[in-house]
Amino acid sequence: MTRWTISRAQRLVLAVVTAMCALAGTATAAPAPMPTRDGETETAASGYLNLQQCVYYAGPLADHFTTVLTPSGDGRYSTGTELSNAPDTQPTCGPGNGNHVPISLLPGVKALDLHAGRYLNIHQCDYYYSRNTDHFAGFVTPGGDSRYATGTNVSNSPDTGVACGLGNGNHVPYRPLSGVKSLDLTAGRYLNLHQCVYYSESDTSHLTTLVPTSDSRFATGTEVSDTADGRPDCGPGDGDHVLVPLLSSVKSFPLV
Repeated sequence: MTRWTISRAQRLVLAVVTAMCALAGTATAAPAPMPTRDGETETAASGYLNLQQCVYYAGPLADHFTTVLTPSGDGRYSTGTELSNAPDTQPTCGPGNGNHVPISLLPGVKALDLHAGRYLNIHQCDYYYSRNTDHFAGFVTPGGDSRYATGTNVSNSPDTGVACGLGNGNHVPYRPLSGVKSLDLTAGRYLNLHQCVYYSESDTSHLTTLVPTSDSRFATGTEVSDTADGRPDCGPGDGDHVLVPLLSSVKSFPLV
């Protein structure tokens, strides 16, 4: 063994002995949690948010409407939106009321891996057919018609512009009621999704909002918070389309 190797080995032994002595006189401390910007502990989202979209249609009224959450007052329009350890591949939708019934092309499900990024970007795409004064909203790409695609995703960056398909030529994107909400999954303990459903008697037309848009009359309370919301927070509508409490809802998903 060379003189250089012996010297190097002696220095290593000395470093180990010094570290052991220091530890012997100090109690072992648990690692400190990483603080957030506000000095609070980081929350950690887990599992999949299976965002399920159910679309119902009444032929005599030429009226579509969408649910993402089971309505607070009418379980016939239920959805299977849930937080789960497994991704869903098919939406689970209620049977409707006999007049408004599920249609096969427009429902969909998006399994959003909440481990995949910091932001849940919910894209709301409202489509409007002026001839029938008919709105319907898309939040995930339908299983049967990608012309109504949306950009809903989980990412490490917040989306600033809504991404929507072009529609089918009759139902086309309606910008005032389309928008994107970027939800910071580290900002609180609960993801609170607020579904607001409105109806126009003169137009025989429903419309649904899940995120705020440029038209604040149809605002929603969708947010990440340290408290679980217990009732939907919805705008009043525009006087023609008015809020339908039975079809509106809120669901809180724990993020920790």
